[in-house]
Amino acid sequence: MVDLAGMVSDRSTPEDESLFNRWRDGDTEAGRALFSRHYEAVAGFFLGKVGEKTPDLVQRTFLACVEGAERYRGEGTFRSYLYGIAYKTLCKHYRERARASTIDDVEQTSLYEFEPTPSAVIVDRQEQRLVLEALRRVPLQVQVILELYYWERMTADRIGEILEMPVGTVRTKIRRGKLRLRELIEQLADSDELQRSTLSNLDSWAQGVRALLG
Repeated sequence: MVDLAGMVSDRSTPEDESLFNRWRDGDTEAGRALFSRHYEAVAGFFLGKVGEKTPDLVQRTFLACVEGAERYRGEGTFRSYLYGIAYKTLCKHYRERARASTIDDVEQTSLYEFEPTPSAVIVDRQEQRLVLEALRRVPLQVQVILELYYWERMTADRIGEILEMPVGTVRTKIRRGKLRLRELIEQLADSDELQRSTLSNLDSWAQGVRALLG
């Protein structure tokens, strides 16, 4: 089995930094180019979590990206910086929803607790649908960690940058999150055959879901 935690996937380039610097200096064309380069990735981050609110949260993410530009010093990658803002935007969105409920800690609450309705993401395979539903039932923070790990093939170091979390803590959450994901798949599968098919190739099924999100 491939150890995704040891793989480096970094889709940021020096051009990202150049475009971002020009954008925050007032170059609107550079901003449009940067938006175009990363729109699908950010939209994919939100799509399975907020549905029709995705375009709004993508816009909020890019706006916050510029408003907080002074915090980006280029130590990490622009993509990590952008995902970090997307995660904060997502948590803020659910904190606003939690005000009318008894939920205290959004990051430790699953999307299923906010919205029991299954994900609206259209998938062809039962295994992919099962993985998506299991992801919705782990705490939001763990869901994001697993998605960055599986879908973006990010290292624990990079995920730590995004979530502002020690790398050792990230590795622990990945390990425990994968175990919990497998437990949920076992519970949610409506047949032994589906359970075996999903668990025997979980990494590939999880990676395959990413392509459906753009």
